[in-house]
Amino acid sequence: MDYEHLMFERHGAVAVVTLSRPEKLNALNAGLQDETRAACAEIEADDDLRVAIFTGAGRGFCAGADLTSGRAPSGDDLPPQPERMDEYGWVGRQALALYGMTKPTIAAVNGVAVGAGMSFALACDLRIGSELTRFKTVFLERSLSPDSGMSFFLPRIVGYSRAVDLIMTSRNVGGEEAYRLGLLDRFVASDRLLDEALAVANEMAFWPPMAVRSAKRVIQRNLQHDLETALREEYNGLSYARRAPHDVSESIASFREQRTPNFTGT
Repeated sequence: MDYEHLMFERHGAVAVVTLSRPEKLNALNAGLQDETRAACAEIEADDDLRVAIFTGAGRGFCAGADLTSGRAPSGDDLPPQPERMDEYGWVGRQALALYGMTKPTIAAVNGVAVGAGMSFALACDLRIGSELTRFKTVFLERSLSPDSGMSFFLPRIVGYSRAVDLIMTSRNVGGEEAYRLGLLDRFVASDRLLDEALAVANEMAFWPPMAVRSAKRVIQRNLQHDLETALREEYNGLSYARRAPHDVSESIASFREQRTPNFTGT
C-alpha cells in the first residue's frame, strides 16, 4: 500500500512505521490516523512480519491531535473539534488498532510525545527513548479530560498515583525521568534509538510467532483477571501456542541437538 502521511519499511521480519508530518511534529490528522490503522492491518495480515516499530520523522514522535484541522467554535460550542468524532472520541479507534495488534509493537520515541501522541506510545507494548524524549499529557491545558486511551494505559504502566501526577500537573517528563517512572522500558543515546529498537524487535521476531501472539494475548487479558481466571487464560494460551506443529517439534529437536532453532510460524 502507498502511504502519504507515513513511511512503511521492512527490515526482515520487522516493520518500521514512521509517522511523517515533521512540519507538524507528526500531529495526528485524519489522514495520518487512517494510514496508521491501515499499516496496523497490513502488518497483521503479513505472516512474514512478526514485530512492528513505530517512530516519528524529524524532531517529534507525535505532538497529539492536530487541532488546526478542526471546525471553529460558535456560540456556546466546545473548543475546536477535530473531524470525525465518534463514541471512541477522535483518536480512540487508533488506540484500539494499536492495542489490538496480535504482534508485538515497539514505540521508538524519538522526541516529543504529547497528548494523543503520548497515548500512541503507551498503546505499544514496549517503549524505547533517549535524552531527546519528552512526554506531556497536556489534556488539562486544553480544558479536556484524558482521551485516546490515556486513562487506560497510563495507570497500568506507572500506577494510579503517578498517572494522577502526570495528568493533573501536565508537566514535562524528560527521557531519564520517563525511564525511572516506567514510561520507557529502555533508555539509550538518541543516535542509537532505532538500532536499539531493531535489536529488540529482532530478539522478539526470533521466537515462535504463535507462542509470541499467545503470550501477548494472555498478558493483556490477565491485567483484568483474578488468579483463577488468569490460570484458565494461561491454559487456553498454551493450547493456542501449540497450534504450530513444526515450531513445537523444532523447539524440542533444537534443544536435544543443541542447535539454534528455526521457527517458521507453522
